[in-house]
Amino acid sequence: MDLVERIRATAVNSGLVDVGICGVETFSEALEAIKLRIEAGFHAGMAFTFGDPASATDVRASFPWAERLVVGALAYLPAAGSPGPAVAGTARVARFAVEDYYLPLRRGLEAVAHVIREEGSSAEIVIDDSRLMDRVAAVHAGVGWWGKSAMVLVPAYGPWVLLGSVVTDLILPTDRPMWRDCGTCTACMPACPTGAIVAPGVVDARRCLSYLAQSPGIIPRELRSVMGDRLYGCDDCLEVCPPGGRLLETATERRGRVDVADVLTADDAKLLARFGHFYIPDREVRHLRRNALVVVGNTGDAEAVPLVLPFLGHHDWLLRLHAAWALGRLGGAAALLALRMRSSGERRTEVTEEILLSLADAEESA
Repeated sequence: MDLVERIRATAVNSGLVDVGICGVETFSEALEAIKLRIEAGFHAGMAFTFGDPASATDVRASFPWAERLVVGALAYLPAAGSPGPAVAGTARVARFAVEDYYLPLRRGLEAVAHVIREEGSSAEIVIDDSRLMDRVAAVHAGVGWWGKSAMVLVPAYGPWVLLGSVVTDLILPTDRPMWRDCGTCTACMPACPTGAIVAPGVVDARRCLSYLAQSPGIIPRELRSVMGDRLYGCDDCLEVCPPGGRLLETATERRGRVDVADVLTADDAKLLARFGHFYIPDREVRHLRRNALVVVGNTGDAEAVPLVLPFLGHHDWLLRLHAAWALGRLGGAAALLALRMRSSGERRTEVTEEILLSLADAEESA
């Protein structure tokens, strides 16, 4: 067995579904594309690879010694299961985050790196890292192709994969890039609940629910009702993607639902212990509670008012604001009374404005 065969066999035996090899030339087409996204504001101010796109598209900017990228893909279905239909009192978590699937991805890449190091070469693992646009690397390494959802689609697995790379100075034969495309299929575009896929392969992060659930600050008022029961992530564009359809059919175990009351009442340490693998801005679980308040507001169940009421007087203005919105959506005498009482004592302008809007909504529906 030659070295490349050994790398591939090691990757598959370690749980990866595919592996490919590409050079480390600058991903110039990706650099131009990301610049256009930034100019259009589609990046919504996020950093990550948008923070320094020149470095993210040039492996040698961070690894001057690099000669190759060995790119691996891990499928998280069927293990992640399916959240199924909405269940009262619960919130939905996207399948990739049901548990920390980056751990088995890292183990698989570590096994690949070990083979390379045995050859006396350097190997460094790069996963979910701002120094590398992993999706571009996957296309160049022949692992998958760009879908119109802006996801990389892997044959037989579709979008249900996580990607990572091993940077190495070992000169290995490279694979052909996968320049396949989705043809006439546009299923993902109308499936997006906010129309965030504004053109094939172009996502406006300002409207992407998955991005908003991971972002700091206020969730835009016009998008809160569209979040539905989502606590973290959104799988809508993935669920309709034909290349991943057969794999999705096998994900029948009911997983991915959490108790909303638990999220709102657990202390910070417990939430971080349970959801620490989520991307939570600044590791502040206020953002999870913010999302949970939106989920409760979307239930429209007035019986949930007692769960929300304590947050209207919370020390954190962000939670007060989203609690006010939730109470306006839930309605009922207790919610109206609480909003009216709080309106005279609130000192934060954004929260006062939200209370007044929520009062108007509640009174109109009363």
